[in-house]
Parts: sequence; C-alpha cells; structure tokens
Amino acid sequence: MSAKKYTEGLSKLLPEWTWNQALRKPLTVFNPAKAPEEQKLPTEPVYSLFDYDAETYEEKKNLSFEDCKPYKEKGRITWINIDGLRKSEVEQLCTHYGVHHLLVEDILVTGQRAKMEDSDNVIFCLLPMLYYNEERREVETEQVSIVLGKNFVLSFQEDPTRDVFDPIRERIRRGSKRLRSGTADYLCYSLIDIIVDSYFTIIEKINSRIERMEDIVLMQRKEQAVMGRLSILRREVILMRRNVSPVKELVHAFIRSQSDLLEEEHEKYYKDVLDHTTQANEYIENHRDMVMNLQDLAASQINLKMNEVMKVFTLLATLMAPATVIGGIFGMNFDVIPLSHQTDGFYLTVSLMLLIPVIMWIYFKRKGWF
Repeated sequence: MSAKKYTEGLSKLLPEWTWNQALRKPLTVFNPAKAPEEQKLPTEPVYSLFDYDAETYEEKKNLSFEDCKPYKEKGRITWINIDGLRKSEVEQLCTHYGVHHLLVEDILVTGQRAKMEDSDNVIFCLLPMLYYNEERREVETEQVSIVLGKNFVLSFQEDPTRDVFDPIRERIRRGSKRLRSGTADYLCYSLIDIIVDSYFTIIEKINSRIERMEDIVLMQRKEQAVMGRLSILRREVILMRRNVSPVKELVHAFIRSQSDLLEEEHEKYYKDVLDHTTQANEYIENHRDMVMNLQDLAASQINLKMNEVMKVFTLLATLMAPATVIGGIFGMNFDVIPLSHQTDGFYLTVSLMLLIPVIMWIYFKRKGWF
C-alpha cells in the first residue's frame, strides 16, 4: 500500500488536523540550554490569593505584585497562585519570598522532569499537570511549580484553563477544618494530591480509547489505518509514562525530607499520595503493554491476510500448472506427436487439462489446505 493511501485510510479514522498534530507532537520538550527569556510564555500573568486561618479567610483575584506584598507579614497561611509565567513578575514575587534565583529559572523553563529540592528556607517542587484535550483527542502537559515556605505557598501555572485547584479553593471557602487549621505544608500536600488524582481522569480516557481500539482490531477493520492510530496512542502512553513516573520520586523526597517546614504528622498524607502515584504508574505500564499487544495483534492480522492472498495465488498457480505442462508438451516442435493428427485429440487434451486441476482441487480440499 502506498504512503498516500495509508494516510488517506488513517484520515478516515482520525481528523486530518489531529493526525498532523500527532505526527508533529514531541515526546520531550525540555531544553536546559534554552534561557528562560527564550521560552514562549504568556505575557499577562493572573494573580489569585487566599489568606486564611482557622477562623476567617480572605480571597482576592486579579492582583498585582504590589497587592501581594503585605500578606507576607500577616502571620496567616497565604497561598498565591499565578497563571501565566512572565519573567519579571515571577522574579519579583520569588525574590520577595526569598526563593533562590536557580529555582526561579526552574519555574520559568517549562517541560522539566518532576523533582523536589529542599533549600534553606523553602521547599521547591515541580510536577506535570496532565490535561486531555477533547477537541484534539490527545494528552497535553503543563508544568506546575510549587514553593513551600513558612506560612506561605506559591504556585505557578502556565495556562489558567487547565487549572485543577478549584476543589482546594472551595474547601477553603467552606471552612474545611483540616485545611484551614493546618500548616502551609498541608496546603502543599493538598495541591500535589489533587494533581496526582487528576492523572486518573486521563488514565480513564486512555483506557477507553484502548478498549475502542481493541474492538476495532478484533473486528479486523482497516488494519493499515489502525496501525497508525495505535502508534499515536502508544506515543500518548509514553508521554504519560515519562511525565508521571518521576512524580513517585518527588513524593518519596517529601517523605524522606527532614525539613522543619514539613510536619511529621503529615507524613501519612504524603504516603497516601505515594500510593496513588504508584497505582497511576502501574495503570500506565499496563496500558503500554496493552497497546504493544494490540500492535502485535494488528500486525499479525495484516500478515495473516497477506498470507491468505498469497495462498489463493499459489493455489491458482498450482491448479494451472498441469495445463501449462500439457500445453507445453503438445506445443513442442516435433513431426510426430501422439493425438496431434486425431479428430478428438484437441478435446481429449483440453479434457485432461480440466480433469487434473479438478482432481487436485478435491485432494487439497480433503487435506484442508484451503
């Protein structure tokens, strides 16, 4: 099958723009040699702030850096979230809260591996947030950076449309006792936990796609196009694996940390996140194996169909062989050939050419060769 027909067949299963997008989509996007100012970052960051204790809370949106500065000295738990990464804004806020400039660079350079760093006065972590684009039917990633300090948490996101923190905000508004009475590290745990939990939504989407592909493969429909679609699905699973797998190390680092910013009584919560991360990784590994098995099955079906076609051609060639041999014998250039000058010679020869293939057909049929 030509490359053009292969692409046309795949386009019937996937929209053209989805197919093209999937081909161009990179599995790795992080380049440590690329300076933060060279990254394609939104120009208008949006601040949101929660300042709370066990009794009351204050919520503000669409702030500026100057509006956030006074909250550092209030002594309550302050959570500042920035949607959109502009270098000047991130540097100002991080400098105000004593975040090292190398950590600022990690915030601005997106696409990195999940990690946790324990410095003198803050704990810094970054991890991927996964998002399933329903329109394009593909998994997209976004880097979320979190800075934990004494009585404050800073979170940085690339795109506000992919925010998964609304349940945390709602818990603060409702006066959740555990969250409102807890320390800043409990808020940090809550943010990490909800990001990890969001992975399972994506895993369910991928699982549904794998099940649909399994039905298509088993029905033996459009095998050539299915192979291309399975390749795209495998890339999605690999992308998830590369992003989710390091999160387990990140959570381990929180559990092992001896930082004063982490309460010992909250260790059990991080262990719960570790369990969820382990489970997510196991699901992703299972999905990878399932996709690979489907690829092998689809390839086997293609080979089987090709073998069936070759079997038919071989059978036809075998059945025609006696006629070819007989025709060749009677077509030799000799003066005396039996039956050549008899009235019924032609009919006897043709009958022999037809009879032998019929006998061969019956023999092959009884042997079960076709």
